[in-house]
Amino acid sequence: MNTVADPIPHLDQVDALIKSIRIPPRPSLLADMQRELASEDPSPEAIGKIVASDVGMSGALLKLANSSIYGGRRKAKSIEQAILFLGINQVAALMTGLLARQAIPTNSAMLASFWDISTRRAQAMVFLSRRLRIGEPDVAHTFGLFCDTGVPLLIDRFPDYAASYAAASLEAERPFTALEDERHSTSHAAVGCLLARNWGLSGDVGWAILHHHDFAVLDDAATAGTVRSLVALSVLAENAICRYQGHAESLEWNKGGAAACAYLGLSDEETAELLDELVDAFHEE
Repeated sequence: MNTVADPIPHLDQVDALIKSIRIPPRPSLLADMQRELASEDPSPEAIGKIVASDVGMSGALLKLANSSIYGGRRKAKSIEQAILFLGINQVAALMTGLLARQAIPTNSAMLASFWDISTRRAQAMVFLSRRLRIGEPDVAHTFGLFCDTGVPLLIDRFPDYAASYAAASLEAERPFTALEDERHSTSHAAVGCLLARNWGLSGDVGWAILHHHDFAVLDDAATAGTVRSLVALSVLAENAICRYQGHAESLEWNKGGAAACAYLGLSDEETAELLDELVDAFHEE
């Protein structure tokens, strides 16, 4: 008699693997901020006190608030002004990013520029969200910053993951995560989604992180619009970063660029103009 293989041992192995990956705990400052934001009437003053409780956080937030991507012409001279100019949700997104930078290890040579690129992607997501009037800029920022956070966690877990990531980045046709799944039974997208959930980020952000290399979701009407928009914007953001760095179009653009532009309703001319504007904004930083 033929028997069907018991799926439980495999599930146990996956569960054990997930437990073996060190997911940094949610920072207490982030928990405090999320509690305030979840209240019926979030207080800018309370958010300001949370930010001001960390001197390094205060200085970094002011610097970000006064950058051309976020601040525009007005210059904030205090945390209170930064919150007034940006709004508490954008301030919270920026703080979340700063806390992530402190909590997630990026010690290897491969990760030397990890946070620079992640910050650049978050800036690009904010720019595109505002420019196209799609979604909330603070949500776009958080997604852009966190979408690759699984990479340093997997490098910390698997000695050979850096080689897998490098090989996956050269995949011209298959999804980026395919090789990761084959070699490690997980991917940076899955681990990044787990981190987002553990840190109390929105469900849409978590699902967008999970699917940010799965461009089939752009044509899936069953997937939430916010998730699809974040994935589509991320393809444009990645291409702009490649251009800013002096590289040719990314392989991810070749895989998902057409679908992203179709979802966003952008013509080739509009896409080119938008990317030019974004690269110019990078150079103004």
